Amino acid sequence: MIHLTKLFQSSRVFLMAAAMGLASHGAMADGPGSATGSIYVAPHATPPNATSLDGSAQRNTPAQAEDDETFSKNEIANAVAGFFGITTQKAAEVVEVIFSDQGRPNAYIKGEEASGAFIAGLRYGKGELVRKSGETEQIYWQGPSAGFDFGGDASKAFTLVYNLKDTEDMFRRYPGVEGKVYFIAGIGVNYQQRGRIVLAPMRTGVGWRQGVNAGYLKYSKFRRWVPF
Repeated sequence: MIHLTKLFQSSRVFLMAAAMGLASHGAMADGPGSATGSIYVAPHATPPNATSLDGSAQRNTPAQAEDDETFSKNEIANAVAGFFGITTQKAAEVVEVIFSDQGRPNAYIKGEEASGAFIAGLRYGKGELVRKSGETEQIYWQGPSAGFDFGGDASKAFTLVYNLKDTEDMFRRYPGVEGKVYFIAGIGVNYQQRGRIVLAPMRTGVGWRQGVNAGYLKYSKFRRWVPF
């Protein structure tokens, strides 16, 4: 009887050991993440440039930063269409050409001006400078225009402004050769530049002018009747 009891106990120990061995072998065979065997939990890994739930890890890309600091084609096209009273489609044609040349502006000027020239003439204007940040400021411009130029006009002017870091930098003299003006959808466009700042005035209205202009426009905070 004692012999049978010991034999039974020995068999029980052997069966338990075998079961444990099979369980261990199954976990190794199934591998991490399998439906059977041991449950494997992968360590948490945060992908590069991930955004945390509270947004603290969010970072702007260069493209997003440019969007925040400059106007898009749609924004300018809508503003030009509303200002000149033309269709958005016509405004988009003009804007597309300027954007292809200069890119996205970070400010614009909208206002009215009057000028007339026969060999020599003057141009005066008044408007509002609008920054992408929402900042606005009254602005005036004046200057002579000289050259082989004839005709006269009284018109609205919408000017795109590029690379304007400080509003104070706007109040300077900007030369331009208006003989390079071109017309798109009934709007005349030319460029003016001083250093890194580029201006792209768009004009439409009564009258017309053609030829070569060798003038400049001086922008100021206050109205000035002497253009020099």
